Amino acid sequence: MGKGGKPDGGDGFGDTSRDGVGQENMAAWLLGVNTLKIQPFKLPNLGPHDVLVRLKAVGICGSDVHHFKNMRCADFVVKEPMVIGHECAGIVEEVGSEVKHLVPGDRVALEPGINCKRCDLCKQGRYNLCPEMKFFGSPPTHGCLANQVVHPGDLCFKLPNNVSLEEGAMCEPLSVGVHACRRANVGPETNVLVMGAGPIGLVTLLAARAFEASRIVVADVNGHRLSVARALGAHEIVKVSTNIEEVAEEVAKIKEAMGTRVDVSFDCAGFNKTMATALSATGSGGKVCLVGMGQRELTLPLTSATAREVNVIGIFRYKNTWPLCLELLRSGKVDVKPLITHRFGFSQKEVEKAFETSAGGGNAIKVMFNL
Repeated sequence: MGKGGKPDGGDGFGDTSRDGVGQENMAAWLLGVNTLKIQPFKLPNLGPHDVLVRLKAVGICGSDVHHFKNMRCADFVVKEPMVIGHECAGIVEEVGSEVKHLVPGDRVALEPGINCKRCDLCKQGRYNLCPEMKFFGSPPTHGCLANQVVHPGDLCFKLPNNVSLEEGAMCEPLSVGVHACRRANVGPETNVLVMGAGPIGLVTLLAARAFEASRIVVADVNGHRLSVARALGAHEIVKVSTNIEEVAEEVAKIKEAMGTRVDVSFDCAGFNKTMATALSATGSGGKVCLVGMGQRELTLPLTSATAREVNVIGIFRYKNTWPLCLELLRSGKVDVKPLITHRFGFSQKEVEKAFETSAGGGNAIKVMFNL
């Protein structure tokens, strides 16, 4: 796992208790394309700054599905068996000697990335870009779809009393939307377009609302997901196609739905078509934030956007978002519960069914494991 959990024994899957006593720690291993198997998983020893957490809620992310279907997500390639998962929350079972802010029994949300804290980017506060980042479920680092994990205490955030463990696990996808809104400087005078109403598009919509964007339009090819976006607070929705020849016509529809200039567009899908639409729909001097990674390479109409001084902003994961996400959930400014559409237990059969459900799309938005 994030702290270096590893298989043990001659066959790679031996006794997994940290001290050789007690219940085996089990995890969902990605062994090949479309192949997951629950196997024992050895945890590292608890360090002075670490905590042992029993996971209770783990969500399936789009990147998990990419790994499951293709053994890769963008440039992150799975080359050997790997424990999957990175959206999680659980209950503290043991704390290291130097951990002062948590005690056994505390409910916590886990930030999944462990940065080096020493490189220039970490020292500048942009630790999400750390080249030595060890991130749950991003090869070669093992993930968190397991009974227990050992994780740095400073990356475990105590849940407010009125925030559930499932909501705690949802801090991870919500963090993407929060980081995107911060990067694009969304505020009360910002008119926002969200391309894509999948899980990340919907949390970006929720974040934009929390950042008090004045008007939000969501575009997608899926009518059901657009209806969810409407229910979550989108001012207008626009159904689009996958045909890139229809960009100009659809941009006109988006501008009509917005009723004023588009200041910031978030492409939460990451395809040629969605990015071309975002660039064309965004007003002069505006920003386009690329959030989704649907394609490894994009061919884009940048000349027109450049002539209008449209800034293109990239985001990679997030930084310093968990405290704000938990406050947004505690205060009720953000409600992520409607996004959780499917729940599964932690058995071989249910793990397989959960990933099939998430990969199949349809009406599934966020698939959650209850361990």
